[in-house]
Amino acid sequence: MRVPARPVSEIRTLVEALPDPELPVIGLGDLGVIRSVAPGADGVLEVEVTPTYLGCPALPAIVSAIQQVLTAGGHPDGRVRQVLTPPWTTDRITAAGRDKLAAHGIAPPAPAHGDGPVLVQLAGVLCPHCGSRATRPHSTFGPARCQSIMRCTACHELFPHLTAL
Repeated sequence: MRVPARPVSEIRTLVEALPDPELPVIGLGDLGVIRSVAPGADGVLEVEVTPTYLGCPALPAIVSAIQQVLTAGGHPDGRVRQVLTPPWTTDRITAAGRDKLAAHGIAPPAPAHGDGPVLVQLAGVLCPHCGSRATRPHSTFGPARCQSIMRCTACHELFPHLTAL
């Protein structure tokens, strides 16, 4: 028995709510990796995804989760398409997404504000534990490829920092 097709708006809501496999505290929508959810030229529902970087190891899990939503939502022929241009940047993270990251001890990058050169941040990254900017890099390698580890010199806590792209 075929499942009745749910409206595109419902599918988009479900897809955007899927947790990121590497940062499960944030949904794919708030992370800014979902470009669109719309019928393609042939009428088949298509989800466009922009990975956080080429070679993202979480991409197969993301595609699989989206495909499950499409099938359960009555769109078994739906497809997931990678869109690489323009590339994803941390500016695509929503304000709600930044708040969720900070609430879970992950310092989000500051918005880049425009297409100009990347500005060097003179003040430290805001510590998600105590709010201090007295932070410094601890390790370029974090719990995921897109994260580094920072140390707060005020509260002495280590915390992951989502690397600006």
